[in-house]
Amino acid sequence: MSKTPVHAPQTQYEVKDNQLMIGGLSVSQLVDRVGSTPFYAYDRAKLTERVNYVRQHMPEKLKIHYAMKANPMPALVQHMAAIVDGFDLASANEMQVALDTPMSPKHISMAGPGKRIEELSQAIAAGITINIESETELDRIVAIVEQKGYIANIAVRINPAFELKASGMKMSGGPKQFGIDEERLPALLQRIQSLPVTFQGFHIYSGSQNLKPESIIEAQQRSLLLADRLLTEANLDIIKLNIGGGYGIPYFPGETPLPLKEIGEKLAANMEKFHQRFPQADIIIELGRYLVGEAGVYVSKIIDKKYSREQAFLVVDGGLHHHLAATGNFGQVIRKNYPVAIANKMGEPSATENVNIVGPLCTPLDILAGKMDLPVAQTGDYITVFQSGAYGFTASPHLFLSQPECREVLV
Repeated sequence: MSKTPVHAPQTQYEVKDNQLMIGGLSVSQLVDRVGSTPFYAYDRAKLTERVNYVRQHMPEKLKIHYAMKANPMPALVQHMAAIVDGFDLASANEMQVALDTPMSPKHISMAGPGKRIEELSQAIAAGITINIESETELDRIVAIVEQKGYIANIAVRINPAFELKASGMKMSGGPKQFGIDEERLPALLQRIQSLPVTFQGFHIYSGSQNLKPESIIEAQQRSLLLADRLLTEANLDIIKLNIGGGYGIPYFPGETPLPLKEIGEKLAANMEKFHQRFPQADIIIELGRYLVGEAGVYVSKIIDKKYSREQAFLVVDGGLHHHLAATGNFGQVIRKNYPVAIANKMGEPSATENVNIVGPLCTPLDILAGKMDLPVAQTGDYITVFQSGAYGFTASPHLFLSQPECREVLV
């Protein structure tokens, strides 16, 4: 009997001759192509499939933006530029990656509660939309415009009174470092009309990693109603309304994929009402994890197998320093296992073993999987961590204990 709960089947990848297939290559061939382990591999076909899936189930007029913070790998962003409607970014470095793609600056926006003056100046010069998150930030933008003579495109990020219920991280409701409280908006919107800036619209991002469709539906409806009320009171028009994202993916046992059709049908009805009042407005959803999370895997090699007081340990050449989230040290309160497989021993195993998968670091936190039933593995086999396309490589402490670097490939 299994000692641990079982994950939902990871069926997005083909298996051939007991090998996991990634981007049309077996894991063994991919390791040879990359030249070493560990590495992240992102499957470009899976990225395209997911964007197409979202378009299939969301309203036709809805704009889909990619939130680059989920994964800013340049090759991946280049691929996404051809299949999404815009980018949302969180730093000047991400902005440079975005501007290296064919994506027009008018479809790029920048958020973040602590934008430096240099970043604001870069964004203004590039012509992207800045989601302002405080009155001070607005004052700095005005000062740059007056000094440089550029046009500044701004949207106001709102901290609404409501929150995205059941989200992994709540980013609205109550005191928050994100955005400007909705009750402060009437006075601010009046002031904006007299400033040398171009008002584009609103940004409302309520939370992330949500698997409850009813919560997302409610937050989207309330976002549209809030925008309508604020614009009506201020007698303003709007070009863009970014209602955020928050769409989650299943990581842990018991979690199931988000039913997009239900969300899309409700959003279509709410968008139609909004467009009756503001027909020229682009309504945007901002998705990161949902677009790229399931299209990525992390691959490492078993370099030792040992037993300690009747427990088996597979020691691999990657770990916490490359994939912090999979070790449970990126927001988890109680550690739970990501879906993991022995990538060159897929299919029905002849025998299984309850194992712990640990990295090479001198810390007990370096655990990629704890007490999981997997095919009996040996040194030289490959471990794959699924759901690794988002918040993996760039969210991890690469310099911790000065271990070798990890690589990233798009296949």
